[in-house]
Amino acid sequence: MIELIDIHKSFGSQSVLDGLNLLIPEGMITAVIGPSGEGKSVLLKHIIGLLKPDQGDVLVDGRSIVGLRRSQLNQVREKFAMVFQNAALFDSMTVYENVAFALEEKTSLARNEIQRRVAVALQEVGLKDVNHKYPDELSGGMKKRVGLARALLLEPQIILFDEPTTGLDPVIRRAIHQLIRQTHKKFGFTAVIVSHDIPDIFGVADHIAMLYRGKILQFGTPDDIQNSDNPVVRQFITGSLDGPINSGAA
Repeated sequence: MIELIDIHKSFGSQSVLDGLNLLIPEGMITAVIGPSGEGKSVLLKHIIGLLKPDQGDVLVDGRSIVGLRRSQLNQVREKFAMVFQNAALFDSMTVYENVAFALEEKTSLARNEIQRRVAVALQEVGLKDVNHKYPDELSGGMKKRVGLARALLLEPQIILFDEPTTGLDPVIRRAIHQLIRQTHKKFGFTAVIVSHDIPDIFGVADHIAMLYRGKILQFGTPDDIQNSDNPVVRQFITGSLDGPINSGAA
C-alpha cells in the first residue's frame, strides 16, 4: 500500500503539490487524472523517491521513504518498476538487450536463464521475433510493449505508468490499456497510471484520483468520477470549454 500524507512541493515560487493526500490501494490499478501542468508526474516521482516533499510524508507498505539514506531507498525501490511515456529504451541496444539489462545488472543468473525470462516477458506482452531489432525499428506501440516487458521482468510489486499511451493512435492506445489490464490480472501488481486518456482510462482503472490545484479533488471508482457532481471534475471529463478550470475559479 502507498500513502501520501499532506504533501507540499514547490519549485521556486511555483507551488505544485499543496497538501496532497492519497491512499493507493494494494493490488489494484489507480489512475491519476487532471489538467496538464497539475503535477501528476511530480506525484509519481514522490512515490518512488525521486523527489522529496517540502513537507509531508510518503509511506510504502507502512514505511516512510522520506529521509531514507540512498542504500535504504534503493532497497524500497526494488519493489518498483516504471514504464515511461517514451518507453525510455536504449537506442544503441536491441530489444533483447533492453529487456535483459536489469537482470544482467542486478542478478547473477546464467545467460540461458536470462534468455528464457526475456522470451517469457516478451511473450506476455504479445511480441515475438523482435529480439534483434533496435528501438528505431519499432512502432510506438511496440516500444510501449517492450517497456512493459522490461518492467515485468523483475516481478515488481508496484508498477508506475507515466502516460503510457502518449502519442499512440486510438486503436493502439486501447490495445496498450487492454495489455495493462491483462498483465495486472495475471501478476497482481499495484499499478499507478498517470493518464489523460478520457474516457478510455475508466475501463482500465479500479480507482480514479482527480488532481487539481495541488490536491486530490476527488477519489473513487470510475463510476463515482463519471457521475460526479463536482463542476471541475465534470468539466474535465466532458471536455467542456466553459467551467471553473478555464475560468480560473476554484
